[in-house]
Formats: sequence, structure tokens, C-alpha cells
Amino acid sequence: MDVDVDLELEIKISRRELRVLLRQKFRLSRKATEATSNICGTVGKDVLSIRTAQLWFNRFNNGNFELDNLPHSGRPLQVDMDVLNQLIEEDPRLTTRCLAERLGCSHTTVETHLGELDKTGKYGVWYHMICHRISSSTGLTLVWN
Repeated sequence: MDVDVDLELEIKISRRELRVLLRQKFRLSRKATEATSNICGTVGKDVLSIRTAQLWFNRFNNGNFELDNLPHSGRPLQVDMDVLNQLIEEDPRLTTRCLAERLGCSHTTVETHLGELDKTGKYGVWYHMICHRISSSTGLTLVWN
């Protein structure tokens, strides 16, 4: 009786745990490529790229041993939904770009959050989406107003 056994076991590991391993390899005076090879050989193939290891080794080499990501610059991805809703209620003809400018974020972020608020733009005005079910002989049809 032959049994197919997959000997390649992939271990679930968080990014922070990977960084702990990288920091340990750095303190043992290993090179980034060697550390990547060892970690991928133990934890699982493609769990870490050489470039990522090099970036973390560079950070450690500069004296920064903090394992958390640094805050990123740029526009915030979060929007105060109450403020967004209030802006739309005050002027439903505002475009996503105008809303983004007022909220200090990108227009795509505004579009995402408008979807979460069930808002849709029709004829230059923001409306609340309401789903109506209509039965027909062919089945169930959804119509958005």
C-alpha cells in the first residue's frame, strides 16, 4: 500500500516573527542571503525574499532594532465616516475629488468609503442605494435605486 505523503511542511509565521528571526541572524553576524536561505529552508519556501532580508539587515546595521513598521507618509487611508456623510448631506453634488480634498485623502479612498455607506452617484448627485427584489418568471432580479 503506497501512501502519498507531502514532506514539504509550511509553517504559518507572522511578519513580526520573521523579523525576530532576521534580527537574531543579524546578531549572529550572518549575511542577509544566508539568513534568507536558512529561514526559507526551515519555515517554508518563498516565505521571505532576499531583498526584504537585505532591507531589514540595513535597518539593523543603522542601529534600528525596532521590529514594527515605521509609519508611512502620504495620504491617510481612513476617513471619518460621519464627516463624509455630513459633507454629502450638506452638498450631495460634491465630486469624490472635492470630498477627498476636504478630507485630506485620495479620491479612491473616498469612493471606497462611499460604497461602505451604500452611496451611489447618479446624475451628479449622491444617493443611498436601496435594493428592491422583483420576482419574474425567470427568477429573482435585483434592481438598485
